[in-house]
Amino acid sequence: MSFGLAGIGCLAIAEKFVPLFPSYILLMLLGLTVPDGGALLLTIVVTTSGSVIGGLCWYAIGFSLGPQRARAAVARYGKCVFLKLSFYDRLTDAYRRNHFWVTLAGQVVPAVRIYLALPAGALKLETRTFLAATSLGCLLWNTPFLCLGYALRSSGHDLARVGFWAAFAIVTFEGIIVLAIRFRKFRKGRSHLQTARRHSKGSLWSK
Repeated sequence: MSFGLAGIGCLAIAEKFVPLFPSYILLMLLGLTVPDGGALLLTIVVTTSGSVIGGLCWYAIGFSLGPQRARAAVARYGKCVFLKLSFYDRLTDAYRRNHFWVTLAGQVVPAVRIYLALPAGALKLETRTFLAATSLGCLLWNTPFLCLGYALRSSGHDLARVGFWAAFAIVTFEGIIVLAIRFRKFRKGRSHLQTARRHSKGSLWSK
């Protein structure tokens, strides 16, 4: 932070490669340090540019490797950056649909936004489409959290306490969503299993 906007840009780039700290928490904390509206606008521009640069770096890595070598690299080294092969395969499969909207939507999903550019590059998607979707997606992701931090700064309360409880609330909310999704998948899988068992019993009786 002592390097000003240059340091903020570097943090935004690093966030795409070191997924140890949730990006929304980082963005909110950066918003807490913004002194005025003009600085907030510059911070939005710089963090968005940094996020796009980080995405382009992943894209370039995937482009240089190609589909087979990229997948092999993920299988061998993905654990070093918390990227599972099964997750990479799901990202690759997502590009069977509209490339622009998949890239745009992926930029506002916490885990997907980091790694989506790798299969995009490996599949050699059209660069201008990827860049446009990534830029818009990063802008839509970064702006609300930076503005939230800036709004909390103006509340007049202790910044450390406000930052802690805001981060706690966001992480808790994300955890609830994850648990809800997993519970829904569990119920869906259990329902399918029960249906299969009923069909199996019915076929036995028919014999």
